[in-house]
Amino acid sequence: MNEPLSIIHGKHAKSAVEKTAKIIFTVCAFFAILAVFSITLYMLINGTPALFQVGLGEILFGTVWAPTASDPSFGILYIILTSIIGTFLAILIGVPIGVLTAVFLAEVAPKKLAGIVKPAVELLAGIPSVIYGLLGIMILNPLMYKLELAIFKNSETHQFTGGANLISAVIVLAIMILPTVINISESALKAVPAQYKSASLALGASHIQTIFKVMLPAAKSGIITAIVLGVGRAIGEAMAITLVSGSSVNFPLPFNSVRFLTTAIVSEMGYASGLHRQVLFTIGLVLFVFIMIINVCLTSILKAGDPEAREKKKAARLEKEAVKGETESERKEAVSL
Repeated sequence: MNEPLSIIHGKHAKSAVEKTAKIIFTVCAFFAILAVFSITLYMLINGTPALFQVGLGEILFGTVWAPTASDPSFGILYIILTSIIGTFLAILIGVPIGVLTAVFLAEVAPKKLAGIVKPAVELLAGIPSVIYGLLGIMILNPLMYKLELAIFKNSETHQFTGGANLISAVIVLAIMILPTVINISESALKAVPAQYKSASLALGASHIQTIFKVMLPAAKSGIITAIVLGVGRAIGEAMAITLVSGSSVNFPLPFNSVRFLTTAIVSEMGYASGLHRQVLFTIGLVLFVFIMIINVCLTSILKAGDPEAREKKKAARLEKEAVKGETESERKEAVSL
């Protein structure tokens, strides 16, 4: 009698391999969870003492950052606003460009042209962030300074920044998130079943209508993942932003020299000590919380727009109501008896 073909001969050997693989997968998952838990615990332990010593309101809502003064102040409100506004503007610029580029590569571009553009995008992803900062200093900042001179030529109150301002930082961030958004969005578009496109075209829709009405909605989960990773890259960037933003604590106006949460930590951690150092850890905790909130919000949006998830949620709710109804009826019967 012929035995069924198997890569691994013998039931015992196969069972041992499966158990070993299961153990390896479990250990890897455990270390991933342990890493997240350890980072969270570390940030809480090192970031919370300053909140009690200085005060939550004074740190989060104070506008004066003077940690080395005789009467030190640790207000990071302007730094928080700069990170929020700068990241939002970078996403506002970078995501549409990235998604449209992904559409071009996946659906529009000829193979030869796509074969040229795709490696260029991948090369863009491999450039170190400090190179972006150097290019920003050499190219972008002088252009911004010329624009600043033209706009505030007769101003007596404006503090000229030499082009190192919020606009320069936003442009650099928008360029830096492009490879992430393009690559993941393109993969999501290519993963859409070909039947969707064929059915849309068969019903009389044009190619462009099919892309925007069928392909992009079907690839929505992958595109949102690209946005989440882009936000993480933008809000967590430090080196390039340090070089092009000016690193001064000011209200985040377009032509003001500004400081982000990450640059505040990088620029001062080397010489900080005592309470000053603890406040820098608090800034790191704020940054960590921001990233967690953004991830949770975008994940909730993704689940809310997923028809399958909505159906599962609806089925679970109906099942819960049915169980509750049965329990109520049994209780009434018991009372009547």
